[in-house]
Formats: sequence, C-alpha cells, structure tokens
Amino acid sequence: MKLPKNEKAFTLIELLLVVAIIATLAVVVFVALNPAQRLKDSKDARRTSDIDTILSAVHEYIIDNKGALPTSSPQAEVQLGTSASGCAISTGGCSAVAAACYDMSTLLNKYLKSMPIDPTGTAAGTKYTITVDANNIVTVKACAADTGTIVVSR
Repeated sequence: MKLPKNEKAFTLIELLLVVAIIATLAVVVFVALNPAQRLKDSKDARRTSDIDTILSAVHEYIIDNKGALPTSSPQAEVQLGTSASGCAISTGGCSAVAAACYDMSTLLNKYLKSMPIDPTGTAAGTKYTITVDANNIVTVKACAADTGTIVVSR
C-alpha cells in the first residue's frame, strides 16, 4: 500500500537528532548533580550527627553522675569500640595510638540505643575518637571523614 504524497512523517535523521539532544541533556544533568560528592556529603553529615550524639550522651552521663566523667576517661585520644587490639588510628587528623579501643557502650547504654559507628567502621573500631583535656573538655572526632576531620568539643 502506498502512502499519499501529502502525509508527513519524521525522518530517521530527525529522530536520531532528538535522541542525541535528550542524551546530551541527561549527561549534563548527571554531571551537574555530581552523585559521588553527594554521597560523600551524606556520609559526613551522618558522621557529624554521630559525634554530636556521642558527645550529648557523655554530657548526660556527667550530669546524671554529679559532674563525674565516665570511669577512666581517656586523657589521650583513643578510638571508641569494643576491640581489645588493633585500635590505633592515625588518619584524618586523629592520632589514637592505644592498641585497645575504649568501650563506652556499657557506660552510655542508658543514653544511647547503640554506639554510633562510622559508615566505614565496625563495632570493634568505630573510627570515632574521644579525649578529655586537663580542663575536662570532651572532644569527639570522626577520623574517616571524606572532607577532613570532623571535631566537636564541649
């Protein structure tokens, strides 16, 4: 069957041109959104939230115990976790040299459902460190942050 001469249709070239334009726009939008950077930002936001949570739990402990710091609070920077060995960490601005992790999960179980863990950490080594200075200022750090060390002190 032959089509009448007055009917119009798209040519193959026109269809390919439209597909190429849509593909180009999709690539531009994908590059502009930069999903790798968004993923790093979301992990760092979680790390910031986690160290705030840990620090708040420590301060709630101090308030409930009439100003007493958690038993044997670290004067040197130590990594939080349950491991008895392999807890030295010297990345991202952290310098925890102790072999054993500092397990605060039982001390803070009244204030935390579970000890926060870095997105790349484990319960044995959370990749968060804690230290208490001579003035009893508690500092918590996220050592594996993608955009540099995240530090909160109170």
